[in-house]
Amino acid sequence: MGRDVFSLPQEATMPKLTFYPIGNADTCLIDLASGRKVLFDFSDERNPDDKNDKRIDLTKSLRDDLKDAKRDFYDVLAITHLDDDHTHKADEFFYLDHAEKYQKGTRTKFEELWVPAAVIVESRNKLEPGAQAIQAEARHRLKKGYGIRVFSRPESLHDWLEDNDLTVEDRTQFITDAGQVVPGFALATDGVEFFVHSPFAWRQDDNTVIDRNGDSLVMQLTFQIDGVQTKAILGSDVAHEALSAIVKTTKKHGRESRLAWHVFKLPHHCSYLTLSSDKEKCPTVPVPDVKWLFETQGYKGGIVVSTSEPIPSVGSHEGGSDQPPHKQAADYYRGLARDKSGQFLVTMEQPSVAAPEPIVIDITKEGAKRATTKKSEASAVTTAKSIPAAIAAARGSAEPPQTRVGFGTWQ
Repeated sequence: MGRDVFSLPQEATMPKLTFYPIGNADTCLIDLASGRKVLFDFSDERNPDDKNDKRIDLTKSLRDDLKDAKRDFYDVLAITHLDDDHTHKADEFFYLDHAEKYQKGTRTKFEELWVPAAVIVESRNKLEPGAQAIQAEARHRLKKGYGIRVFSRPESLHDWLEDNDLTVEDRTQFITDAGQVVPGFALATDGVEFFVHSPFAWRQDDNTVIDRNGDSLVMQLTFQIDGVQTKAILGSDVAHEALSAIVKTTKKHGRESRLAWHVFKLPHHCSYLTLSSDKEKCPTVPVPDVKWLFETQGYKGGIVVSTSEPIPSVGSHEGGSDQPPHKQAADYYRGLARDKSGQFLVTMEQPSVAAPEPIVIDITKEGAKRATTKKSEASAVTTAKSIPAAIAAARGSAEPPQTRVGFGTWQ
């Protein structure tokens, strides 16, 4: 009869995604029904000396969550790339094996570290402390052969291994390429699988220098409860060129279902560069492959998340800041969400700009639903005066995903 269908154990908690209000920075906690916890990126940006800083105390929030779960570690820490807004203060938060100075005081452990190959091979000269510590830990674990998962095998990784008296063959069990499912998680046993879209080895071989954003870790997560699948894409910081390459490669292999989504964590804090190089149009008009990804592959009721500061009232094309978030990109995503009867959520705006809280998306038997608090419900009611669909969007659709996707036989 094929693979068993994962059912939510009676004592289990609901799987969920949590996106934290930390400004233009990324941290996503993935809670699984099995109790396992996967943390994508870590960037504690809050200034404790600024009483007006509305960004969350990420260290406290994560430690409180672990305490509530009666554990002191993550099953996986995934670092999508080494930019500071994905690694800030990681050297202060995590217990790291490679040096004793990262083992003192209250620190959080992780069993496995996921990194793109660029983390291993990049020069450390311009890295901030958090990124330096993560890179050193990844290199240490790869050398020793434990607790590491490296994504893609460009020629530069071959060279690095040779410089350390190792070969790719020696470490094949720790390397996963784009187009593969990450070992260690399965729909039948965990109710989730992680499919790798990026980085591509060939893309890194063509580049003369490391492109952190373009060679960052992009994945599709497929959750399954009682036979119903819910899909999420975590877009890291890739721009439209890399997204287009992902689309073209996926179509070439006939794996379009691997780009379906109910939840999409936008790349690069709602930058127009995710959609196109043209910053003059408002809303931004996406290039064809990216348009297909967002408009064709997104399910009705889809949730689009921008991990960013509040959306400005003036776009960069109108004299506003060149730094994301960009109004012209946000206008496109608002229209996308409206057309799909879905939601466009900004981490530093939910439930309000004055008092942002983590955005929690529950993965249920009926699909992805935003978990609401009293504050977020009140905010939704207020917004509904100008956007009639807001109340229904905030409460979550009662409809299941429109299509049940079969398992298939390939990976």
